[in-house]
Amino acid sequence: MTTGALALLIGTLILVQILLALWLKLRRRHAEADNPASDITQPRAPTSQQSGAAPQESGAAWTGFRAFRVVKREIENAAGDIVSFYLAPEQPMPLPAYKPGQFLSVRVELPDGTGSGAQTLTRCYSLSDRPHNDQYRISVKQIPGGQVSTHLHEQITVGSRLMVKAPSGAFHLIRKPLRPQVLIAGGIGITPMLSMLYALLDQGYEQDIWLFYGARNGREGIMLPRLRELAEYHPQFHLNLCFSRPEPEDRPGIDFQYAGHIDTALLQRELPLNRYRFYLCGPTALMENLVPGLEALGVSEADIHFEAFGPSTLKRTNKTPRPDSTTESQSWPVNFQRSGKSLAWTGAHENLLSLIEAEGIAVDTACRSGSCGSCQTRIESGSVIYDQTPDAEVQEGHCLLCVGRPGSDLSLGL
Repeated sequence: MTTGALALLIGTLILVQILLALWLKLRRRHAEADNPASDITQPRAPTSQQSGAAPQESGAAWTGFRAFRVVKREIENAAGDIVSFYLAPEQPMPLPAYKPGQFLSVRVELPDGTGSGAQTLTRCYSLSDRPHNDQYRISVKQIPGGQVSTHLHEQITVGSRLMVKAPSGAFHLIRKPLRPQVLIAGGIGITPMLSMLYALLDQGYEQDIWLFYGARNGREGIMLPRLRELAEYHPQFHLNLCFSRPEPEDRPGIDFQYAGHIDTALLQRELPLNRYRFYLCGPTALMENLVPGLEALGVSEADIHFEAFGPSTLKRTNKTPRPDSTTESQSWPVNFQRSGKSLAWTGAHENLLSLIEAEGIAVDTACRSGSCGSCQTRIESGSVIYDQTPDAEVQEGHCLLCVGRPGSDLSLGL
């Protein structure tokens, strides 16, 4: 064989190897995109401000409430009305990993207003960082008149003790199949989005990540310098700050990108044509505008995930009917033993809590998703059925109003 022929043969073999390597790489990428169980790419530089490594050996979730200590607290905006609390277990243990977007249930005891007793209140706060194996972070906005948020802001300092329930919640990040992610937040609804964002960036998510964050102005926005830093460091992260009431010192195009509220017109204008997975969290007005708006644009219900604040009246236009929806036409009387009131269940409400609140009956509630157990109520007679299995432990003879509906004539201890 001549020298020229040998060189040609070697060159051909090298080219074949290169083409084979490229083909195998493309196959792996397609397999990852279609396989929800596969791992995403290797972690990149950490993005969160919290110390501690991501969980290597996660602990088991505990039942009920456990004692945690505040190991750090930090004011997160110029207005001073949002504070992050870093919580570590009083008895050291590996913490269970949670799904970014989930929340902690926090229980506190406060004076009952009579001067002679105490009341136990539970509130749910989204975890605002990626999972760590040694501590959790929640970021709490002080609400005017809010008993628990005011107590946390004014009374809870480093070393304070809080009773905490393990992370839970059905609103969380879905990494697979690979798809560009759109995070939409209004006000303090940014907290679960921070957890999702940090987790995606820390683990080297290669798809585009869009964050549309609505706040009144730069003073009220949470962790804005950090978000801008992340946008500069990660080219796949696209930050869009929307200020509804910018102050004179807020510079258009520098401190914020858009004046006004987030709406579908903005999303259509800014998002390239693609199939996205949308996550939304914010006040009811934002949800009532955007969720039906996205559906009207043809976004699949399966690609829209949301969590609203407070009592939600949001109705999905293409929501799949319950398998047993024929029973909803049955009218059940719902009686309240203590107040003497009686209501009729006709199926017009999503759950018992919605029915009760519509009538102005006060009920202690927090998560509104069957996770915290705050709305647990004694069943005096009758039965309650659930469309989803509650995460919270339900005592025998009790029900959770936020995810339950009557299965017969019903009498409740309210």
